[in-house]
Amino acid sequence: MSQAQKLVQYFLSHRNVTVELINKIEEKHYDYKPTPTSMSAKDLATHILFSFYKFANTAKHGDPTLFTEKIEETETNLQKLAETYTEKTKQLLESLTDEDFERVLDLTNVFGAKIPTAQFLQMAMDHEIHHKGQLFVYVREMGHTDLPLFVKRG
Repeated sequence: MSQAQKLVQYFLSHRNVTVELINKIEEKHYDYKPTPTSMSAKDLATHILFSFYKFANTAKHGDPTLFTEKIEETETNLQKLAETYTEKTKQLLESLTDEDFERVLDLTNVFGAKIPTAQFLQMAMDHEIHHKGQLFVYVREMGHTDLPLFVKRG
């Protein structure tokens, strides 16, 4: 199994749970915040979706400027965004070659360091897992009690 195939499996084992949580957020709760300084539910969900896409796009093309580009998106439905950006990200990850994983990205303007692509993509996973944990709190506070496990394998 290639590095890309392994990463896609790992990504989907977490992203499928993220999507399941996003699917529980009704439009009337898009502005929900657990504290006044928190991101809204909609902002948190789009942050998760757009961030991993930007990590993957940067990794694929080796262009650090792609990481800081703002995503202009007209879709407002979180469920549709989750479906679209999960598929876009999956396609980018599937297209990575073993050589891509070895490339060193100059991310000094963003993270203050040059980072190997494999490590950069691990940062993307860590970022997703961190925010997915926050999303669990949001949907539980919205009244949902039937929640998935933190990871889905197979």
